[in-house]
Amino acid sequence: MTIILFLIIFGVIVLSHEFGHFIVAKKNGIHVVEFAIGMGPTLFHIDRAGTKYSIKLLPFGGACVFEGEDSLEKEEAGGSEKSERSWQEELGGSFLEAPVWVRIATIFAGPFVNLLLGFLIALILVVYRGTDLPVIQMVAEDSAAEEAGLMAGDVITRMNGERIHVYREVRLNSMLNSDGKDFSISYLRDGEEHSVTLTPRYSEEDDRYYIGLMGEGQYAPCKGLSVIRYGFYESQYVVRNTIKSLQMLVTGKLGRDDVSGPVGVASYVGETYEEVKEYGFLIVFMTMLELVVILSINIGIMNLLPLPALDGGRLVFLILEVLRGKPVPPEKEGFVHMAGLVLFFLLMMFVMYNDIMRIFR
Repeated sequence: MTIILFLIIFGVIVLSHEFGHFIVAKKNGIHVVEFAIGMGPTLFHIDRAGTKYSIKLLPFGGACVFEGEDSLEKEEAGGSEKSERSWQEELGGSFLEAPVWVRIATIFAGPFVNLLLGFLIALILVVYRGTDLPVIQMVAEDSAAEEAGLMAGDVITRMNGERIHVYREVRLNSMLNSDGKDFSISYLRDGEEHSVTLTPRYSEEDDRYYIGLMGEGQYAPCKGLSVIRYGFYESQYVVRNTIKSLQMLVTGKLGRDDVSGPVGVASYVGETYEEVKEYGFLIVFMTMLELVVILSINIGIMNLLPLPALDGGRLVFLILEVLRGKPVPPEKEGFVHMAGLVLFFLLMMFVMYNDIMRIFR
């Protein structure tokens, strides 16, 4: 069941990502040579209208291969001086000969659809389970929050200047403030806004700092236009969580055990399924949808990072083309992406090894 659920979840995310590239390319006349789900040897394929649709052996990614991505083909075609009207007619929809803004839209579409998918599923989730308003439920005795005068019923509006919409953002910001630095909180009480600055207190037992807020926030159903608003907040929370996790990884606040690849994700899917399966199909389904939201948004943001071999890295070269008025030589761009691809695969192997070792600890 773990394998089946992982393949479904990852398949939906990869399919949506590659479909984003695919649909924008098709709409703009770029010929898609192959639309692939997975990596490695081809297990199954069909050909339709000059495009090969294939399923690969390894379910760790996908590809949307465009006509003319080979730099030699571009050189033979005479560079990028052709008019927007003639590039399709003379080159049969070559990606490299498409107008630069068409190429930018095509590359950006993959991560964008991942983010859009996360938002759309978030709408379903808030309709089903409502949301958690940032209302304080309990304040721990002899805590920093109690000393600052915070009380149950206060509605938190900002933490360290960041707008708060759901209670999970309160927990996220509390966890991130693990170094004991002063913490500013703005809140509403009886309709009036107040602000306090508190210093988290250190717990020797847990080896971390605590503010002293307890509980899960206040439940609120979502109907009408509030569905869109809190669906957006739900997505925004995952975006913030992802970005802050990346920041913590870069600054060393997170270690290698906090990073997971496909094996780690599959293991987490299996553990989550085991925890909720006794509650019935609907709970399992909604829980898996929550994982799709998290993973889809994560993959969308990760792909936008300006790193070689990722969509973000390709966008960097396209933006440079806009600024310079001419493209970066294809062989130089290809070398950068190939080096990035090699490093990416080495990183993936390290992460997968770490995931496997963690499972057997």
